[in-house]
Amino acid sequence: MIIFHNITWKNFLSTGNTPISINLKEAPTTLIIGTNGSGKSTLLDALCFVLFNKPFRIIKKDQMVNTINNADTIVEVQFSIGPTMYKVRRGIKPNLFEIYKDGVMLNQDASSVDYQKVLEQQIMKLNYRSFCQVVILGSSSYEPFMKMRASYRRDVIEEILDIKVFGHMNLILRSKQIELGKEVTTLRHQVDLVESKVDLQEKHLNELSSRDTDQITKKKADIEKAHEHKRDYMFRIESLNKEIADNEEKLFNKTATKDKFTKLQKLEAKIDQNLKTHKKQLKFFEENTNCPTCTQQIQEDFRQGKINEEHQSIHKLEDGYKQLLSEISNTEEKILKFDDIGNRIRSIETNVAKLNTSIDEIKRHSDRIQNEIDQLSVEDAGGLNIKEEIARLKKELVEAKELRDNVIEEKSYIDVLRQIVDDSGAKGQIIKKYLPIMNTLINQYLQSMDFFVSFHLDEEFKETVKSRHMDSFNYNNFSEGEKMRIDLSLLFTWRSIAKMKNSVNTNLLILDEIFDSSLDGQGTDDFFKIIATLSKENIYIISHKGDIMFDKFTNIIKFEKYQNFTRISDV
Repeated sequence: MIIFHNITWKNFLSTGNTPISINLKEAPTTLIIGTNGSGKSTLLDALCFVLFNKPFRIIKKDQMVNTINNADTIVEVQFSIGPTMYKVRRGIKPNLFEIYKDGVMLNQDASSVDYQKVLEQQIMKLNYRSFCQVVILGSSSYEPFMKMRASYRRDVIEEILDIKVFGHMNLILRSKQIELGKEVTTLRHQVDLVESKVDLQEKHLNELSSRDTDQITKKKADIEKAHEHKRDYMFRIESLNKEIADNEEKLFNKTATKDKFTKLQKLEAKIDQNLKTHKKQLKFFEENTNCPTCTQQIQEDFRQGKINEEHQSIHKLEDGYKQLLSEISNTEEKILKFDDIGNRIRSIETNVAKLNTSIDEIKRHSDRIQNEIDQLSVEDAGGLNIKEEIARLKKELVEAKELRDNVIEEKSYIDVLRQIVDDSGAKGQIIKKYLPIMNTLINQYLQSMDFFVSFHLDEEFKETVKSRHMDSFNYNNFSEGEKMRIDLSLLFTWRSIAKMKNSVNTNLLILDEIFDSSLDGQGTDDFFKIIATLSKENIYIISHKGDIMFDKFTNIIKFEKYQNFTRISDV
């Protein structure tokens, strides 16, 4: 279990040169309050940045540096795993990344990417996506489990169940399987080649018993036939090389197309975010005639103007979004075609290599026959040398077959192991074992928040939701408040499963403005009932409406802006 002790940051976002420190173990429940823009959500970005080198919200790295001081950004967090205490320090301007174990800094010989892998894979055993699913639930830049792709959902579950090792094993075994497959092909070719040599030598030995001019003539014919094969192979090689060149020309725009695909994906995310922003603005002006902050009435012509303006913006963005999706699909098809061409080139190159091997063997074979012809012309007792060569080749053949059989046997073991560690093997069985527990916990938490539906995740992590009347729904059918209840139930379920497995288990839970939007009063009360059942955990709730919930918390932290810098003030 990861126990977070404290976090400190300075010159980070709106925080200046005076550090802000928070004791993460100080109280079971802590309310963080402050006005809009006071920096109360900075804790989320600081924690994600120091651990994963990326903020929780969508902020560029250079935007995390305080714009006034513009230097010396430092974030430091301390946590323990068992008896071992760790400290991670990360900074910008200058760049800094240090990991300390019991006060001693870990070796930094590796690159920063490898150093980050040490932190995520060896120390915390936790990646960014799983951290956000188990530790943080926010209203900004948060991707709920139910909105993730199926592959991302599986990644989160595997991290929580601590079975990612099967995936790593599968990759290693797959690499070994491919390597052994190539080796088996090579060894089979080698056995065939030696068998061919034995056959040729035995045939030659039989011919020596009745050696005469006709024998020499026949061998010359064999050489000519071999030369014909060689010419045929060379012609085929020339044709294949031309085909390779033609296919390589088709790959001319491969890099540019992939770059374009990446840019289109980024543009898709940007347009999607803009759509959400405009829809939120539209919803505000459609549902409000008075300003919720100053309570003054919004002029109707201004309100209608904003509504029309937002409708137009949304319409334009949605049209552009459809065109963008079409372009993404077309670009993706091009990339798939490039991949097919690449596979075709590799296949052709393999055929060329085989043909070259055959040509080399034909040359050696032709040279050997020519030597035999020469020997037939001047010797009368060449059979003894051929018998010795046959004996040597047969011994070589036995060794080659033994080596081939050993490699085939080893590959069969690897094939079985891959079936065991594959998604349908041991990993699938573990997931299948825990799915009923997950579904039970999810439904228990939903009922605790007065949301009486039957929620079920299948082995592909697709949801089925049924009402009391057995009507089927999915996640998107529900209101934002009901979705929030589902998200909270999943969050608490993942934490419960993590405790069972002692995998992605921490003392920290941070909830950002979940009471300020979707949850109603009853939902809030039900949520605090669940919070009351959590023991040995430190829960932080960020809200700008926290004054109505003071009595529900054991600790309160207030952020405020003072001379353009964020600081913690007295409550």
